[in-house]
Amino acid sequence: MENRETVRLWRVHKTVHQLVHDRGYVVAQSELDMTLSDFCSLYAPSGAILDRSSLNFLVVHRDSAAEKLFVFFPDDQSVGVKPIRGFLEKMNEHSVSRCIVVIKQSLTPSAAKVMASLAPKYVMEQFGEAELVVNITEHKLVPLHVVLGDEEKQALLQRYRLKETQLPRILVTDPVARYYGMRRGQVVKIVRPSETAGRYVTYRLAI
Repeated sequence: MENRETVRLWRVHKTVHQLVHDRGYVVAQSELDMTLSDFCSLYAPSGAILDRSSLNFLVVHRDSAAEKLFVFFPDDQSVGVKPIRGFLEKMNEHSVSRCIVVIKQSLTPSAAKVMASLAPKYVMEQFGEAELVVNITEHKLVPLHVVLGDEEKQALLQRYRLKETQLPRILVTDPVARYYGMRRGQVVKIVRPSETAGRYVTYRLAI
């Protein structure tokens, strides 16, 4: 029987692959469909202690081979500056400017400052494992969110003769905005079911 930590990491592993896929990165279907049994066979054979570094992976955006993203799984309970520096070296080796760090429990204040100081040249996001055990976008109470591209955003503003500041807002710290990696100034289309119209569409500006 698989231990609780392995089951938890399988769920986190699945969600983070769905997350990068939903952001437009190329992810193998086998990764998205990976069962617990397959996960254990691949990462914890014979009941061995799972090596979290083996879960690290690199993905390429489907629209641009130059746009890449690393996902790191540090083993530290509280992630400090040293592993962050190590991830930065790895990113430079592969010409990657964006990464997601999946934190076991916490990030030290010093590490958080280092990550923030590297922006905008390097974008280092952090998610706690607890945030990724379940994919929030699959919850029945969370409507469909679609992040618009720059051209789609401009077409929307022109169609309705709006300035972006006239749009309702969504914080970049909102859980769904974080899931999609939204940046300030981006617009998300939100589609909700409607009893009268079939569906109800709104747009929000990330701030």
